[in-house]
Amino acid sequence: MFELLLAELTRAGIQFRRYLFEAVGGIVISTAVFYGLFLSVSYIAGPGLAFGDRLDAIIVGYVLWTLVLFIMANISGTLQREAQTGTLEQLFISPFSASQVFLARAVADLLLQAGLIAAILVIIMALTGRWLAFPLTLWLPLLTVLLGAYGLSFAIGSLALMVKRIQQVLGIFQFALLFLLSVPTEEWTGNLRLLGDLLPMSPGAGLLRNVMARQQALDLHQLSIALVNGGVYFAIGLVLFRWAERYTKRHGNLSDY
Repeated sequence: MFELLLAELTRAGIQFRRYLFEAVGGIVISTAVFYGLFLSVSYIAGPGLAFGDRLDAIIVGYVLWTLVLFIMANISGTLQREAQTGTLEQLFISPFSASQVFLARAVADLLLQAGLIAAILVIIMALTGRWLAFPLTLWLPLLTVLLGAYGLSFAIGSLALMVKRIQQVLGIFQFALLFLLSVPTEEWTGNLRLLGDLLPMSPGAGLLRNVMARQQALDLHQLSIALVNGGVYFAIGLVLFRWAERYTKRHGNLSDY
């Protein structure tokens, strides 16, 4: 498995160098979209607008949304690209299982994408003048968000294996992701709070807002809920992907893209 991850890191590095302009363009577009929204809201609200720590929370949610969008499109996009280049069948007959290959590829791509996300975050903070806190404890809730994101990504990948083309579904799903990662479910109470704990990635996103935007101590009870949440969604995604992999191999329709 280590050799597979090393090979995928090499592949990701080569692709990153070849398509460096695309990566820079992604940084510019992502920051421009957020800053445009920020200027629009500031203009509409007038000079008396006071965001407080809400702007910090919005920045955290937006950057998380950008990261999760990349993760969500990673596996399904890889499936379609490999099918178009005629190498998808080779991935499914490799010594490693398809889920291992796609997981290693996703991790390798994430390591490179993390640098781009960090650049987007720094630029947004510089433009808005709001500087977030970066305690070491933020890695734990971030891990729960990544687990949930990859779980959903594998689930969408299984759908791509079954129905082949899902671009429209991904486009609609982006708005649901924005809700999950931007709405402050950590401030909900009662049954709504329970609902927020059940939504994918929502508990981890709430913890990140508390830690980075509000500079609160890490809530260990809520962290345990976020870990269970992320682990369950990740396991469900893997199970669905492996089932779709067996189904596709059995019916021999890997090339029907």
